[in-house]
Amino acid sequence: MDILGDLLDRIRLSGTSLFHYELGCPYSLAVPHRPDAVFHYLSRGSAIIEFEDGRTLPMSAGDFVLIARGEAHLVWSGRRTKPFSMLDLDRRPAHLGAIRHGGDQKPVSTIICGYFSLSRPSGTNVLELLPSVLNLTSVSDDNWLETILQRLVSESAVQRLGQQAVLSKMTEILFVEVFRSWVKSLGPGEGGWLGAVTDKHIGKALRLIHERPGEQWTIRELGRRAGLGRSAFSSRFTRLVGQPVHDYIVLRRMEEAALMLESSDDTIAQIAARVGYQTATAFSKVFRRHHGLSPGRYRAEKGRGGTSWSLAEQA
Repeated sequence: MDILGDLLDRIRLSGTSLFHYELGCPYSLAVPHRPDAVFHYLSRGSAIIEFEDGRTLPMSAGDFVLIARGEAHLVWSGRRTKPFSMLDLDRRPAHLGAIRHGGDQKPVSTIICGYFSLSRPSGTNVLELLPSVLNLTSVSDDNWLETILQRLVSESAVQRLGQQAVLSKMTEILFVEVFRSWVKSLGPGEGGWLGAVTDKHIGKALRLIHERPGEQWTIRELGRRAGLGRSAFSSRFTRLVGQPVHDYIVLRRMEEAALMLESSDDTIAQIAARVGYQTATAFSKVFRRHHGLSPGRYRAEKGRGGTSWSLAEQA
């Protein structure tokens, strides 16, 4: 099983806003906190990103920065310039030409700013797997990023048939490529369970858990399959994945159950059995603790609204 492929296949973005800025020196833009991931792509010039805690991140032409949790920050060429709210900079629809701002001094910096919004946030929200700030430097060497960004801008500049569908698909591709680049850069022990997938022992166990989350896995059996003794396996798993084996199995079961509740009309009892619980009551207790809602309420609020379960199952 390709765990990363399965994860990426489940990503659904609810859309993005994208703006193309031409910034003359000096300039300073204030970006408020957002519930979405914020990204900046600098195609030419230079810029400094500064966060509220004083951290700074210099950007050069070709750099792509993703602020995964939408922290408030400044984008500036010099500290002495009074920040101007990016929300007040231009009220036109996104992508309708370049927005010019700043002074009349050179060099002019060209920066594309946008937002990623997940349509299906969850306990294993893919944005939570990323570092709070992801800096992909000199990505202009990777033609895919510049090509996708420029195509997004041109596609959105003029209204066309099927435009929203095209933009949605292109945005998903952009996000997936950024995510893949990050995974590729991970070293041993980095990136939580995604980084652990490449470990020759723990990777085997993770694939088994993802393929069969409803199996009654024991640490001894998973360790045997992974080629390690019980104690060594348990310790290595916790160190690389960032949580104990049992906790991770429960997390996978609850994520799989949530997906089934959203996308199928199977009964709560059927779903409980498929993710490893003998009774709907036992399953519901764990599901409520994990998601904050009973399975029935979760389905009513986030699923297709199937009607093949009883009131008793919703407890």
